[in-house]
Amino acid sequence: MQSAAIAPQLEPRKVLKEFFGFDGFKGNQEAVVNSILAGEDCFVIMPTGAGKSMCYQLPAVMMEGTAIVISPLIALMKNQVDNIRGFAQKSSLAHFLNSSLSKSELNQVIEDMLSGETKLLYVAPETLKKDETIDLLKQVKISFVAVDEAHCISEWGHDFRPEYRRIKQMVKAIDDVPVMALTATATPKVQQDVQKNLGMMTSNLFKSSFNRSNLYYQVRPKGRKDIVHKEIISFIKARTNKSGIVYCLSRKKVEEISEMLNMNGIKALPYHAGLDSKVRGQHQDAFLMEDCNVIVATIAFGMGIDKPDVRFVIHYDVPKSLEGYYQETGRGGRDGLQGDCLLFYNPSDIEKLEKFMKDKPVAEQEIGSLLIAETAAFAESSHCRRKLLLHYFGEHFEEGDCNKMCDNCAHPKPKQEVTNELVAMLNSIVNLKSELGMNHLVNFFVGKRIDSIRDYGHDLLVDFGFGKEKDKLFWKSLMRLALVHGYLNKNIEKYGLMSISADGEAYLKNPTFHEMAVDVEFDSVSDEDYESFKTESICDEELFNHLKDLRRKVAKDLSLPPYVIFQDPSLEDMATKYPMNIDELGNINGVGKNKAMKFGEPFVSYISDFVKENQIERPQDIVLKGNSERSAKRVNIILNIDKKVDLPDIAKQLGISFDELLHELEQIVNSGTKLNLRYFLNQFLEEDLQAEVLAYFKTTDEADIDKAVAYFEGDFSHEELELMHIQFLSDVGN
Repeated sequence: MQSAAIAPQLEPRKVLKEFFGFDGFKGNQEAVVNSILAGEDCFVIMPTGAGKSMCYQLPAVMMEGTAIVISPLIALMKNQVDNIRGFAQKSSLAHFLNSSLSKSELNQVIEDMLSGETKLLYVAPETLKKDETIDLLKQVKISFVAVDEAHCISEWGHDFRPEYRRIKQMVKAIDDVPVMALTATATPKVQQDVQKNLGMMTSNLFKSSFNRSNLYYQVRPKGRKDIVHKEIISFIKARTNKSGIVYCLSRKKVEEISEMLNMNGIKALPYHAGLDSKVRGQHQDAFLMEDCNVIVATIAFGMGIDKPDVRFVIHYDVPKSLEGYYQETGRGGRDGLQGDCLLFYNPSDIEKLEKFMKDKPVAEQEIGSLLIAETAAFAESSHCRRKLLLHYFGEHFEEGDCNKMCDNCAHPKPKQEVTNELVAMLNSIVNLKSELGMNHLVNFFVGKRIDSIRDYGHDLLVDFGFGKEKDKLFWKSLMRLALVHGYLNKNIEKYGLMSISADGEAYLKNPTFHEMAVDVEFDSVSDEDYESFKTESICDEELFNHLKDLRRKVAKDLSLPPYVIFQDPSLEDMATKYPMNIDELGNINGVGKNKAMKFGEPFVSYISDFVKENQIERPQDIVLKGNSERSAKRVNIILNIDKKVDLPDIAKQLGISFDELLHELEQIVNSGTKLNLRYFLNQFLEEDLQAEVLAYFKTTDEADIDKAVAYFEGDFSHEELELMHIQFLSDVGN
């Protein structure tokens, strides 16, 4: 490799101080800089926040010519260019070259490069492969090429990009110059793949520890949607005015969460590929400039974003890989202060990720499934999360050094001795004499005769079913323990097949004490369950009973049935959230602004006195305001009713059944909105008959439509009476 010319009087430490203002290097930075200055290829594996960009920015400033930085995202380039221009006297020092440039901007880039003023040029691989780009770069002296986010080269990485596989030939087409590959996440397999593809097998390797000691990792179950939303609001409001990122897998979910946060007083902006590039840039800048506290984003956001004070990273959806999770959480706490990383986990999300891959090539499906399984193992594990993460990246870590900076170490689950079970398990794996997957092994341990067990003839072996007294979760937990202790090998080339390691064989000769907490079994919650299943009530039973008495009194004074005032679920919500003014009452389930104003005063007055007398601390940060699709649907219904559109036509337009429409109408009215359905009722019910039904509802103490059908001896259908009841609630309750 040819050596690049360097001004002899310049020393890296001197330039670091004079140009960048730093007194010293961090970690491996200085060694990397000296390596590239010497004209040597180098592969840099350095965690997010450890200063990868300095490894190529400093030598680029020092060396003759222009350094080419191959980068995957326009947002990354803009951020990096803006950052280094802040240190320079002229903006011509750094440029980016991509499709976002206007013709005049492109001409300026070319002019600055040909004049020799540009020291750093950021370019996307898609732009680099164009003939006109290659022709331009051939006219310029290139100091070296830096391949940022190099894990994109590997199909085993979390963000594989086919264009990255062609980088080597594109670089060779320009000049024979030193190459630096950089990534924040690389398992041993990814590292080997990158080096092989770039022809860097003998390059200098600089690998820093992946441990981010200031990050706190925790996993919570992802249950019903509104419960998770409340947890997110509570989590963020406990960190008032702090910057954070919420990651979601879909654009739709990004928009929904962003809207929900804003409605609950949290300044949030969405970021995803469906937004116009100009809007994405504005949202990114607003986050960097602290005009908004939270970015809700798909995984594209954050690559190279240099915001040091991100205090929390929330994963609403489970990431596709541990590399992705590590890199995304690594955007928190880059200033060295604590960052909180919260992952919501639901096994059904794992199933969804696997379904998304069903149309991909078989090899890609198998790789993807293995990566997803590693993420699931991390979420379900009761072991130290930091130890598991670092083990995944090939780094040994002592569990005691976590300093309670993960939920499993801060709140350890009860452990049991598993020495005998571990020995028995490892012996059985030795006896099987072949590499096998975890599910096959677990089924063998518990004695389940599935097809693959029979095909191998493993059900005929002496120790088949030796562990049937324990369940599958126990054996999966024990296998994960054996993996992190190095007693088992996982063959990545063969999609995670396992066999005993040399350390495992040594352990069998001299077993030592081991104990373990069994991993957590998470409930799988479907999309339908998010909306429908009931959770255990956490309401204040004493207050709830008092509110029922108060409702009875108010109803009697107004000569109305009690349920017309507020229904039981609304009283239960009041006894959970303790609303103390009309605005807060309007946020209670099934109340709404109008009903709160009409009936609410005695209730908020009573609740205020109750809270003060009992010195209750109210959960103000979980008063959930919602909008999203359901609210949009209800607005649509109200507008159509105002236009006097027939109800069956409204249901058809919305793609819902008539029964579902009736449910929505009832919810709208219960929330305090007036509806006039008489234009529809008048088509098949005389006004005097309507009056008769309304009079009945005024005298009954319960909203039981079946009893109403029986009372009128079949003169009215169930649907007719339900519609009349909704009209009654609207007339007298709102």
